[in-house]
Parts: sequence; C-alpha cells; structure tokens
Amino acid sequence: MKPPRLATGAALSLLLLNASGEQYYQTKTPYQPQQASAGYEAAPQGYRAIYTQLLARHGSRGLSSMKTDLALYNLWQLASKGKALTPLGVQLGDDLQQMMKVNALLGYGVAGITRPGYGNETMQGVTEHKQLAERMMRRLPQLFRDAAGAASGNASGPPRQILLVTSGKDRAVDSGDYFAGSLVAQQPNLQALIVRPPSLAPRAEANHDSRPAGTDRFLLYFHKLSAKQDLVADSSDPLYATYQASQQYQAWAKSDELRAREAALLAQPQVSAAAKAVLERLFTPAFVAGLDQGRYSAANTGTYSYTSADGKFTNKLAGDGDTEIKSAVDAAQALYDLYAAAADMKAELKADFTRYMPAQEAAVFAATEDAIAFYTKGPGIAENGGVNYRMAQTLLDDFFSEVDAVAKGNLSHAAKLRFAHAEIVIPMAAILGLPGMSEPLPRAATYSYSNSNWRGEVVAPMAANIQWDVYTNDQGRTLVRMLYNEKETDFKRGCDHARIAPASHYYDYASLRACYLPN
Repeated sequence: MKPPRLATGAALSLLLLNASGEQYYQTKTPYQPQQASAGYEAAPQGYRAIYTQLLARHGSRGLSSMKTDLALYNLWQLASKGKALTPLGVQLGDDLQQMMKVNALLGYGVAGITRPGYGNETMQGVTEHKQLAERMMRRLPQLFRDAAGAASGNASGPPRQILLVTSGKDRAVDSGDYFAGSLVAQQPNLQALIVRPPSLAPRAEANHDSRPAGTDRFLLYFHKLSAKQDLVADSSDPLYATYQASQQYQAWAKSDELRAREAALLAQPQVSAAAKAVLERLFTPAFVAGLDQGRYSAANTGTYSYTSADGKFTNKLAGDGDTEIKSAVDAAQALYDLYAAAADMKAELKADFTRYMPAQEAAVFAATEDAIAFYTKGPGIAENGGVNYRMAQTLLDDFFSEVDAVAKGNLSHAAKLRFAHAEIVIPMAAILGLPGMSEPLPRAATYSYSNSNWRGEVVAPMAANIQWDVYTNDQGRTLVRMLYNEKETDFKRGCDHARIAPASHYYDYASLRACYLPN
C-alpha cells in the first residue's frame, strides 16, 4: 500500500495524484490491484491451495441518490437568474444536468443490472469485479480445477460448493453476479458449484421472507440492523451481540458529538479558504458572500423525468428536500462529492468535473472527507471502545468458521464470496487490527494526515477486498495468507508469532486463530 501522505505546507500539492495520475477521490477511488501476482510469496514447499474466501465492496457506482447534484443545480439556477455566474460557472449548469440524467438512467440496457437508476454500478464497476474474479482464478487455478472436477466426478474428493452471499442491496447483488459470472466464463463447469446459502437470522424469527437465500444482513449489512426487520431480543441468541453493537453504532452515527466533530472539521480555516477559492471561479464574489450571509440557499427539491435514448425507459424522480446548501462550504463540498463520483462514471459521463475542482482545493476537501469518514466509519475515537467496528465480530467469526471447517477436513466449500459496502469493509479492517487501518485517536485529538495513517483510498476504494487463501500439506497443517486489495498483507502485529517465518505472509492457522479468538 502507498506510504502515508504528508499533510501540510509545500507537501500539500503532492497529496493529489494517485498512481494513475488522477486526483484525490478517497473512498470513491476507482479500484486498482495493489500488487502484481508475480510478486507474491510462493507457497511453502509441499503446500497446495485448498480454499479461498473474499469480502468485497461493490464496484464503482454512480451517485447513491438525487441529493447533492440536485441541490447544487438549484443553487446554480439561483445564480443564473441573478446573473452571478462566471464563464466557467455557466458551463457547470449543463454538466450538472448531465450528471443527473446519467444517474437517473444508470444501468439501463446493461445486462445484469437489477433496476436502472441512481446507486447502480457503472461499467467501470462491472469491469472491476469481472477482472477481480479473473485474477483470483489465475492465482488459484488448481483450486478451481479440483473443485469443478470433484463436482463432476472427474476427480477424487467430495463435491464442493462456491458460496455466494451479498448484503441484498442492488449494487452488491449485481457485483456478486458479475464476479460469479466471470468465474463461470473462464471455467463453465463452476456454474454447478455456485450456491446461495440461507441467511443468519434471529432464533425467534418465524418468517424469513425478508431474507432471501444468498443475502445476509447480519454478515454484510450490520451497520443498519433495524428493530423492524432484525430485532434480536434474546440475550442468549448468538446474534444478540451483533444486533446490540449495530444499535450502539447507529446511536453514535446520529449523536450530537459526531455532528459537532464534523462541524468543527468543516469549520477549519483551510476548508473555508478552499471553498471560497473553488466557488469564486464559478460564481461572483457577491454571490459567494451571500451564501455565507444566509441570503442564498438551495435544497434538493423538484421533480425531473428522464427517458432513455430508445424511448423504452423513463425514470421520474423527485428530490426530498433533505439536502441543503446553506454556505460556501456546503456548496464546495457538494461539488467535491460530484467531482469524486465522476471518477467512477467515466464510460457514462462525458462532463469533466476536474475543471471545477483545482488540485490544491481538492487536497483540502479530500483530507476533510477522510477525517469525517475516520470518525463515521473508521477506527474513530479510542474512548468509544470500538463502537465503529464491534458489529463486525460476526463477520470475523464467519471467516474463521470457514477455515475451521477446512482445517478439520471438511472440504464441502471451495470458496465463500461476500459482496457488501464500504461500511462493512472498513470495520472489518479495523476489527482485524490491520496496521494503518485500525488505530483510533483519543477524543482530545483531531484526525489529520499528520497524526493518522488512515486513508479512505487505501482502506475502501471501490471494489475494495479482503481475501484469505488457505493452504494445506499432506500432514494436515493449515496455513492462511491474506490479500488486501490484492496486496499481501500482514495480520495484526500481535499475531506475528503465527508466521511460519519472520518475513513470511503465510500464517499457521491454529496459531492465528488462537491469536484472534483465544476463547
């Protein structure tokens, strides 16, 4: 993974470019594998891959809903009517309309997209998961050949399954389908192995109709467990702790303390200065000043209808008015959101939003975006006792449970493939204790690039993934190697004794398990 970035002074201009020369997009960064497979450590002599498992974020997507784009467009209309636009600002209007139309029709005509519209994967996202599957197959060819051979009776050993499970949200479901379809395209006889398992559910739940096979909220949507759909009232239920942890996290996400911390981050002088610099390229200084003085504001109100080029699909959308722009910082932050989102819509969106967000100002908003994500999704505040990631324990247990079965000789599963969201991958990285991804800060400190190595583009870019490859030898010893965004990655430092050699990425499974699950 990339080294920690510097945060101040002359180094600020260096914060902007990623490996492909693009500017900061943080958790909206398009996916790139972080290591070439040719550089992976070879499996120890006598060991063969026998199982693999994956947790992946959905691929690159459009905007999740009609919020910042519509609110900013309404603000633009106010400025247009008041003749408060610069020449560059005039151009923004057409690009905002294009942004809304692209998202309203996103996925139409694309095989595998469940419902066209906001929140869908883009073609870039589809490709990310197809290619991720291709690289998994190339990394573990014998594992998949043996699994398919056993299923067809052409090889010794029991029939094996590839478990496929998602959060149930469209973009995660579609990601799983594209990934599985890519595996099958490479090796058609794998199709018979793909199984969508039943969901975890509270013991007291009599009707599981809201939990179709292949979806699992307790594993892959634990940040939004609800009393209506997911209530676990029995303290002896194995899912009780997950449910309680989810409620505690949701209380934190709505807390006055978190709102105050976010407000303080946005009130930093460098953020105000960056907002002014961005907006005065688009609007007159008087209009920008009027925003901060309360004379101008806008919200995501209004109704719009978009029809596909072939005339066969129309999407009518109405803003809910919940997203408001009441200050220059609000407006610039909304523009930054669109700038970052545009990086994931390159096939669909012809508008160039990079021209509205200069590098120096993008750096400021990127750092602010990371700070807010650190407190809302990341390791957060030390005194909060892991409220941001305790709810991932059932998912961590599931990873270990899968390897437990393999280590005991149960080879019914060849792989388990899980597809979810940044809100799942980020807590998983934290509960695993991964260096740079799990260290909280004391309440008295304020996140910055100078006191934390946590970066959204490293922990949770689009299609972010955690993979565990499992190996065994003829003596029955089991090893695990972890990849994070396809880079060989160490488990938490306290488990270094489980490595088979001091610098190895292969860990003795029995020792690793005892390190994470000592009871």
